[in-house]
This record gives sequence, structure tokens and C-alpha cells, in this order.
Amino acid sequence: MKKMLLAGVAMVIAGTGSAVAADVLPAPIIEAPYIEAPVSHPVAAASGWYLRGDAGYVWNDIDTPKFFQGSNANYVGFASSELRSSYSVGVGVGYQVTRHLRTDLTLDYFSDAEFRGSTVGGCGVALACTSTDISEMSGLSLLANAYVDLGTYGRFTPYVGGGIGGTHVSWNGLKNTSCSDANPTLCDPTITHEGDDSWRFTYALMAGASVDITCNLKADVGYRYRRVSGGRMFGYRLNGGPGYDEGFSSHEARGGLRYSFGGCAKEEVYLEPAPVLPPIYK
Repeated sequence: MKKMLLAGVAMVIAGTGSAVAADVLPAPIIEAPYIEAPVSHPVAAASGWYLRGDAGYVWNDIDTPKFFQGSNANYVGFASSELRSSYSVGVGVGYQVTRHLRTDLTLDYFSDAEFRGSTVGGCGVALACTSTDISEMSGLSLLANAYVDLGTYGRFTPYVGGGIGGTHVSWNGLKNTSCSDANPTLCDPTITHEGDDSWRFTYALMAGASVDITCNLKADVGYRYRRVSGGRMFGYRLNGGPGYDEGFSSHEARGGLRYSFGGCAKEEVYLEPAPVLPPIYK
């Protein structure tokens, strides 16, 4: 009986010890989930005010000029007319409004473009004559422009734009020499009609691309179409004139530089972080 009692007590003590040992075991280890931090890449971007300088080659196309003939009795057109190519140089100041929108004010000088034309009719040496008419035209255009940058692809940013303003057109004197159709060596003395100048309404359309050289400096290459309204071309002289051109168009291939002030803004571009994984219990 005494042995049985001792055995029971031993079993109770053993069970209690096991329970206590179980209670003091360390908690299971929980491995924290791994979360990848977002990665940022600084992108250089110029903003604010900028200066620009441009140069270009211009193909001109003049509408048929007209003039009064015979004491201003008849308004007739030239039999032929051509306004030859010229060069342009310009400067401007602008502002980058947003990443995709910018505006600027430009002043461009267009070098003398040679005008060659002819008229037909009677002259002093014959009843059937053809004249040779020679002059030159230059201009100074002041335009307010707006551009839409279509996005940046590497270092390239294509754009489209438009402008509106005025052009001060200056015509040199028109030299007119009429010669006999039957004998071109028989000619009237050369007559010079005084040239005229005036401000004219102008609009322009542009397309091109800028190329990042640094975050502040960009090269700009593009095309510009410019339309100048008509105006007086030359004055009256010896039963001829005044003359008027009906306006002209210019197609221009341009290249230049744009320099932005205010330092280089840093735009943070974030990559998508890795997904959050559930905790793992071991």
C-alpha cells in the first residue's frame, strides 16, 4: 500500500514538472517579411526662363504681285514673279510653363531675298516689249509662340507649335528695264521705283525636336512655315506703279540652341516596390 502511494505521488510530480517545462519553452520564431524599398532615379529637367538663338535657310514663295499701269488706270499682275531663297537669324526669350508646355517671344531677321519679275506691253522702243524687274526684300519678324512638347525619349523631345505677330517688310527700289520683243537689244532706260516698307500680320507653324546636351542646354532642330500678309511693294514712276505684293510664304529649316536658367530640377521617378509577403512561422 505504501509503495503504491509513493508511485502515485511520483507520477503527479512528474506530470507537474512536464507541464511547467512546457510553459517555459520559448515562443516560436516569426521571420519578418521582406519588403523591398522603392528605388528612385533622379532625372535632370530644366525649368523656368530660357534664352534661345536660331539660324536658318529660307525658301520663299511670293503670290503674284500687282501694279497700276498707265496713270493708275489698270491694276495688272506681273507676267512672272519669283522671290528667291534667303537666310535668317533670330533670338528669343521664353518660359517653360509645365513639362509639356512652353512659350517664347522671338525676333528674327530675314536677309535680302532677290525678287525677279517681268511685265509685258508697249514701251518707248516698240509696241511689244517685255520688262525685267529686279528688287530685294528683307524682313524683321516679331512673334509670340507656344509649343507642346510631346514627351521625352532618351535625349530627344519632339514638339509642335504655332506663333502669331507681325513682320516689318522692307522692299528695296524696283529696277525696271523694258526691251523690244523683236530685238532685245533695243531697251528703254532703266527706271527705278522707290521701294516701300510696312508692318504686316504674320503667323507661323512649327515642328521639330530638341536634343539634351546638358540639363540646361538643348539643341533645337526643326521646320517653320511662316505666312506674311500682303502690302505695298514700290511707288509710282513714269506711268507705272504703285505696286503691291499679295503676301508671301516661307519654308524654313532651322537650327539653334536653348539655354535654361534656374539650375536643374530633379524629378524623382519611382519603381513599383516588391509585394508584401505574409509572415512565415517556424
